[in-house]
Amino acid sequence: MKLVTVLLPEAYLEGLDELVRANMYPSRSSAIRSSVRDLLKKELWEKQRK
Repeated sequence: MKLVTVLLPEAYLEGLDELVRANMYPSRSSAIRSSVRDLLKKELWEKQRK
């Protein structure tokens, strides 16, 4: 994996922390990776199939 640095609004970080506290993800990084994967799947990979 490569390291990527991003700036996020405080509200996004609070949401990520809430997901981690709810044990939906083990870490912020994991939640972000999952979100990026879902975005790519929806916006890029599925469109390439058509």
